[in-house]
Amino acid sequence: MPWQPSNNLERERLEKLERLRARGIEAYPNRVQRTHTAAQAIAAYEAAEQHNGEVAESIEVSVCGRIRSVRVTGKITFAHIEDGTGRIQLFIRQDEVGPDAYEMFKRDLDLGDFVQADGTMVRTKAGEVSVLVRAIQVLAKALSPLPVIKAQEIDGKTVTYGSFSDVEERYRQRYVDLASNANVREVFRVRARTINAVRQFLDNEGFLEVETPILQPIYGGAAARPFITHHNQLHQDLYLRISFELYLKRLLVGMYDAVYEIGRDFRNEGVSFKHNPEFTMLEYYKAYIDYFGAMDITERLIAFVAKQVTGSTTIHYGGHAIDLTPPWRRVRMRDAILEKSGIDYTQYPTAESLYKALEAAGIEANPKTTWGKLVEHLLGTYVEPTLIQPTFVLDYPRDISPFAKAVPGDPTHVERFEFYIGGMEFGNAFTELNDPLDQEQRFLDVARLYAEDEDDAAPLDEDYLRAMRYGMPPTGGVGIGIDRLVMLLTDRDTIREVLLFPHLRKSEEE
Repeated sequence: MPWQPSNNLERERLEKLERLRARGIEAYPNRVQRTHTAAQAIAAYEAAEQHNGEVAESIEVSVCGRIRSVRVTGKITFAHIEDGTGRIQLFIRQDEVGPDAYEMFKRDLDLGDFVQADGTMVRTKAGEVSVLVRAIQVLAKALSPLPVIKAQEIDGKTVTYGSFSDVEERYRQRYVDLASNANVREVFRVRARTINAVRQFLDNEGFLEVETPILQPIYGGAAARPFITHHNQLHQDLYLRISFELYLKRLLVGMYDAVYEIGRDFRNEGVSFKHNPEFTMLEYYKAYIDYFGAMDITERLIAFVAKQVTGSTTIHYGGHAIDLTPPWRRVRMRDAILEKSGIDYTQYPTAESLYKALEAAGIEANPKTTWGKLVEHLLGTYVEPTLIQPTFVLDYPRDISPFAKAVPGDPTHVERFEFYIGGMEFGNAFTELNDPLDQEQRFLDVARLYAEDEDDAAPLDEDYLRAMRYGMPPTGGVGIGIDRLVMLLTDRDTIREVLLFPHLRKSEEE
């Protein structure tokens, strides 16, 4: 069924469109003749003004943008249009554009419409650099009005509210959110700068950027439930990747010393303030380093990105001033948990005994889970929320870390770290296991431990083991959540604020 206006404002705008077309005016023309962005036009005038004194030379421009404000005073109208670089004022006089065009602008154009304005750059009596408009053309008539967004400073944060303040609607109609809110647009500019800075750092460190399969015959490299699809011609089930890890480490076998990938992972699991089924990860692997070498690269990477994006290695997140300058604090998991919970989990070597210790301490936990998962639960409950300044937590249980080398002399722990900032985990890393026989046994051990838990199953990847048998160099590897990094640099408390189109439940209208 063709679209019909749902309110009076939309009906009025549709009538204006029909009037434009009745006069032979194309409201959605094929061609645009833009010579300057708003920022370029203003900069050109100010440069000429500085060179020539108070009166600048004549600068002809054609600028384009969305109408943001209109103030009519008889035969003179002031309007602001906005493009991706900023706003510029239009100074529209009836005797310059002609009575018909002037009447068309006043009567048939609205806030939110896109226009092209041709004219000469001037500075008005009020001192604002403007375009003295000679001709104006409609580029796109907006049939639905943008919501009115107001901003208020609350506790140092800019909070938006008004007719489009419903969070769910903002995410569902992100295009309206972006068009209405410059603060939201800036978040995604920061996101782009963040990814560019990550690339710049790793490229300068000698890493090679690569691309590995998104559709995989065997998923692996993490503990997560995959999305399953089917290739009709091959009659084969495939999985959207949950990690890049095993393919990137195959490249180390193939004699690349340092590789990285920035891309999408997909995990068929819960949605929360820090989880989305589709998310962006960075993973990098470097030969001839261990997890200490990976710590060095990681803290320098994050500090570099913060400096490039925000101008400082001190950022503000969740009401805290956080200093990302290396070196970061390092603490072993056992010590951190003992300090915060009073429980030395190494004194309880089985899942049953550790669960009883947690139960005695009044800590709720899953009685059917593994020893390593119970340790991880202690970390998440008592330690993670306290790690505001950047911290590496070292040496994790073996049964939740099947791709990491054992800590020498300690068969229950492996050389793995996660790093935390602002009370949230941002990345995971190993001294990578490169013994193919040990790796095969780890696959078997995990399959036995998590036989009834689909989310933590790690299928045995025979091709990966084959690759390892050809020889894999000693390697340090790291995975970092890009979305969470953008949350940190933009002081956003939910991942949905840094994803252009976050996953949402179907609305009642759908």
